Amino acid sequence: MLDMSVLHQESLYSATPPAALYVAAILDDPRTLAQHENYSTWDDRPRPLRAALLNWLGQVAESAAYGETTDEADGNAPGVSDAVRAVRGTLHTAVSAQLLAPDPTVREAALAAASALLQAPDLAGRIIGTTRHLLRLLTESTDRRERAATVLTIGSWGEDTTGWLADPDPAVRACAALAPGCTGNSQATQVIFQALLEPAAVDAWFREPTTADPWVEDPLPQIDGRLRHALLSAAVERANHFEELLPVAMASVPFCSNLTVADDWGPLLAAAFPTGYSRHADLTPAQHRYLSALADRDVCWRYTHLIASWLRDVGLPTDRIAIKALLGRAR
Repeated sequence: MLDMSVLHQESLYSATPPAALYVAAILDDPRTLAQHENYSTWDDRPRPLRAALLNWLGQVAESAAYGETTDEADGNAPGVSDAVRAVRGTLHTAVSAQLLAPDPTVREAALAAASALLQAPDLAGRIIGTTRHLLRLLTESTDRRERAATVLTIGSWGEDTTGWLADPDPAVRACAALAPGCTGNSQATQVIFQALLEPAAVDAWFREPTTADPWVEDPLPQIDGRLRHALLSAAVERANHFEELLPVAMASVPFCSNLTVADDWGPLLAAAFPTGYSRHADLTPAQHRYLSALADRDVCWRYTHLIASWLRDVGLPTDRIAIKALLGRAR
């Protein structure tokens, strides 16, 4: 009812603020700990009602944040978005009380909701206090996904995550390294590079959405898609030159296909040819090695309309035979 009536297709209504305030007010009611699999139209995981209600509050916060700091129209009736934004402080107070809840599914939902609420510019002053709660959770939790999600969230708020670059868990180290505050940190960059040398291990850390099965589990907070692809994006951004990236690029080749070009080998090709390929210039050894590995991988060359623009953008032929001919001439 909440999904369909006061947050239909992420739209906000005049009834949304009072509904959200009611939901926030009943979060502590013991009856919200009842567990069932059909609390949400779109999510049938068995979990406490409290977790489902927290997820819903997070969705309300996401919708309220849309267009807040840009000129994009949110499509809601006049004044409705402002009315929802006006109650976010009350919602955050209720949500924060669940960050250390005994049930892990409740904690996970509270973390997601708190993160969504703290997108609000007027709640920026609450980040330090919320971080304090989460630091305690990081100390006490032994769950990999929970610790990784917590570090990602703290990092996204601009908080210092360097203390977890030496964490015993490689997944937590990698998530700490992704924080914007670690962009210029050489230790963080090496953590990312080291993780990407073992792509299969990274993919085994969490069950994540894929192109073939986008509904498997939930993505990690602050990550759009797979963690490995987010790490690759950060590696490309932080590397000083392609030779530094080459070991990572070569390790990723067995996982590349025409369907992944936007997430892995496309950006890596752009890094390999930052000024574009010139027919009058020799390929560097690193360029030759990486391009050869891609040319030998059959699944990268199916339905070439998916990959043509990436090749064209760096001045390379869009045809596999032409690529192999180029490589032959460059020997």
